[in-house]
Amino acid sequence: MTNLAHPLNIAVAQSHITPDVHANGRHLRALMQRAAEKGARLIQFTECALSGRARNQINNWHRVDWEALDSELTETADHARKLRLWTVIGSNHRLPPPREPHNSLYVISDKGVIVTRYDKRLCASDGSSLWYTPGLTSTTFVIDGYRFGCALSTEVHYPELFAAYERLSTDVVLLSCYAEEAIFAIEAQAHAAINALWVGLATPVATSRSLPGGLIGPDGNFVARARRGQSALVVATIDPTRPEYADMHDRTRLRRAQGDR
Repeated sequence: MTNLAHPLNIAVAQSHITPDVHANGRHLRALMQRAAEKGARLIQFTECALSGRARNQINNWHRVDWEALDSELTETADHARKLRLWTVIGSNHRLPPPREPHNSLYVISDKGVIVTRYDKRLCASDGSSLWYTPGLTSTTFVIDGYRFGCALSTEVHYPELFAAYERLSTDVVLLSCYAEEAIFAIEAQAHAAINALWVGLATPVATSRSLPGGLIGPDGNFVARARRGQSALVVATIDPTRPEYADMHDRTRLRRAQGDR
């Protein structure tokens, strides 16, 4: 855990996802506008927020209009530049045939540049390995001194992934899930508390009645959470100086020391 004293505002979006990537793009950019107006430095969207998700909005890769998706991603990046807003957005990433696409999170800087991309690595437990090519590595990036990591959907079931991010001195893990099982939030809260991490949990409107999104603090409690069943934007502050987080640095140092034995 980085020794930081200044707060950072981030937005977690609960968005609609449709088979129409142009409609998705317009909706996401409207939420970006709201996030910027509320003083957010970063906005996190859910899994496949721009492209639609295989087996939900997509039933055949050959019918995907990849050029339209590329156009919407470019327009969204340009909007991030105009708003000076870091944007983390879920989308399918095309690979050369015959490989299936990646299930990815694009990280767009406040200058409108795609600085990195996270590709979901652990796909098998939900059957998505039949649709997606797994990624290979963790992904981190830094905003104003805070280190962020990324995870997608059923990767919440793998504690070793979150422990690895903690060893990389990550402060915040952005977990984007197209899922409706309430256990996902419980697991995310556990990973946050065990590893002294903030966890952004972004979910779509379609699954939010049982799994609303929000921001989880390093004590495992939600700092803020979206309303169920509607498009929503949660803007919350990452603030390491809050009294309830006073012992998180000590817990992290002790755990690392024990792991080195």
